[in-house]
Amino acid sequence: MGATNMSYLNPRTVILLGIPGLEHVQFWIGFPFFGVCLVALLGNIFLLIVIPMERSLHQPMYIFLAVLAATDLSLCAAIAPKMLAIFWFGSCSMAFDACLTQLFFIHALQGVESGILLAMAFDRYVAICNPLRYTSILTPLSLVWVMLIVAIRATVLVGILPILLKRLQLFQSVVIVHSYCEHMAVVKLAAEDVHINKSYGLFVAFAILGFDMIFVFISYILIFQAVFRLPQKEARLKAFNTCTAHIVVFMEFYILAFFSFLSHRFGHVSPYAHIFLSTIYLLVPPALNPIVYGVKTKEIRKRVAQIFILKIDSQQ
Repeated sequence: MGATNMSYLNPRTVILLGIPGLEHVQFWIGFPFFGVCLVALLGNIFLLIVIPMERSLHQPMYIFLAVLAATDLSLCAAIAPKMLAIFWFGSCSMAFDACLTQLFFIHALQGVESGILLAMAFDRYVAICNPLRYTSILTPLSLVWVMLIVAIRATVLVGILPILLKRLQLFQSVVIVHSYCEHMAVVKLAAEDVHINKSYGLFVAFAILGFDMIFVFISYILIFQAVFRLPQKEARLKAFNTCTAHIVVFMEFYILAFFSFLSHRFGHVSPYAHIFLSTIYLLVPPALNPIVYGVKTKEIRKRVAQIFILKIDSQQ
């Protein structure tokens, strides 16, 4: 690592601080985060087991849910090991290339999750607003194409972020004030002109999260219009009930995403508050999603009850 006037030329390693100002309690902070990761791990693995086994769940909505569960598992795997190593073992150093790799996977998986939420909103729109054409629109082939487009969009758009960072050579610091490698946290280390990096980061955020949020919002306006036109109250309640789980997941994801994103770029919040917020944004939705869908889906509740009943019977 070369250094000139306290600047670093092509650094090979970076240092992740964790949560600045709370270093003395980071060991204990790691336990609730570990608990959230454990809930996310168990809940999403359970969904990935139940959905293929239960024939009544072989529908587009639950196929998207299985993809969402796999994405959430991958997101936890990308962030949790290094974060907990920092909190519990003080393992703060990280190879710069490994940092860029983590950055890519975290932001790409966020993009995939956003795209899947949009696909789930479209599924509900077709099911409620055009039910007679549901099976002809959401065919197995169309599901494959949707998931391919979501994955390719996230991979291509996010993949340019580490490429733009890699072209930077001079850094004013190698200390990242964060518990994981986040794009803007790495950009702030540079001692060169980073207008392209900042502008492209904004473009990616609005091209993925902004685009998806707008169209999910439009989908639910159309859905609510269709629901309120139904003549019977029971039919309206049934239609609305099929959407509540997705609305909860949608709100938790996008509200936390944009609050974290905007506070990092335009806000004046303390570093530890932002790091808490951004970590919660990454880890809490993967833990809540299986719970929300498990509570709202009769087939999943039934399977959970069967597992616990079998466990109790085997113990007796």
